[in-house]
Amino acid sequence: MARVSVLLPFKDAGRYLAECLASLAGQTLDDHEVVAVDDFSTDDSRDILESARDPRVRVVQNLGRGLVAALNTALGSARGPVLARMDADDVAHPERLELQEERLAADSSVDVLGSRVRLIGKVPGGSAGMESYLQWSNSLLEHQAIVHDLLVESPLVHPSVAMRTKTLLALDGYREYQGPEDYDLWLRAAGAGLRFAKVSDTLLSWRDRADRLTRTDPRYSPERFRDRKIETLLAGPLPKNRPAVLWGAGPIGKGWARALLARGCRVAAFVDIDPKKIGQTIHGVRVVGLEGARAFEGALHLSAVGDREARHRIRGAAASWGLVEGRDLLAVA
Repeated sequence: MARVSVLLPFKDAGRYLAECLASLAGQTLDDHEVVAVDDFSTDDSRDILESARDPRVRVVQNLGRGLVAALNTALGSARGPVLARMDADDVAHPERLELQEERLAADSSVDVLGSRVRLIGKVPGGSAGMESYLQWSNSLLEHQAIVHDLLVESPLVHPSVAMRTKTLLALDGYREYQGPEDYDLWLRAAGAGLRFAKVSDTLLSWRDRADRLTRTDPRYSPERFRDRKIETLLAGPLPKNRPAVLWGAGPIGKGWARALLARGCRVAAFVDIDPKKIGQTIHGVRVVGLEGARAFEGALHLSAVGDREARHRIRGAAASWGLVEGRDLLAVA
């Protein structure tokens, strides 16, 4: 039995598979298998995989259709006690599987283990956002930092993640729904009390492409992410009888206010430092200054800003008033 099973769904990835497979064949952890699930490719992807001269590569037909079905098919076919995600257009660092398997074997407190990631194959004029995202994601290495920013954006790059097979099975695998399946998994894992971490090394080269699903599929739109975040809030720290206070009256805060009000939630106030905004009413909600935020006892304060430094300042102000992050204050975006 292999020590690590690599879950590798693929669909029309013939241009990139050779480089991906070479990076897996060159792993310092020799004892692994690659479970490659064909999601009904129409190019030469399957031929490339089936002709690979590596007995550790197994090609499996998707039992359903789409990425989630392919991932669950790979999970059902995996033989190893540890799973590592990989996309067919990405490249693994030679020590990736070894370092992640060793960390999971040595540290039972870690359930979901990512790594730092670098971007390759940049889209001309279109990868600045991805670079900014990776700068943020790569800064989050330990559990507390990851969960504190869990409602900002997906803090883990999916194909960089490894976990024990029993962990993913206990979560019932990936969930089929009209939203981001990886982010949904992190939220469900956090809700189950699982712990996150990352190897500080850069173990994956993540390919940006103009046709990647995160750019083209509505399931990965910002609105779908926000809907999933709000589901998490309503199921936990923000019952509908608890008011929310939104720190930030810019585009992010306004978008959150609209979405929360549409769900029947009570938004008690916006908090902003711009004197031109203070005293205004936005979506029927008053904008107050910093000192005005103290008046809403028992509210859930949501730091609804995109700038990392602004989130840091909000956390500092909230902590100085005795607000506890995770209970009284959450960062969202």
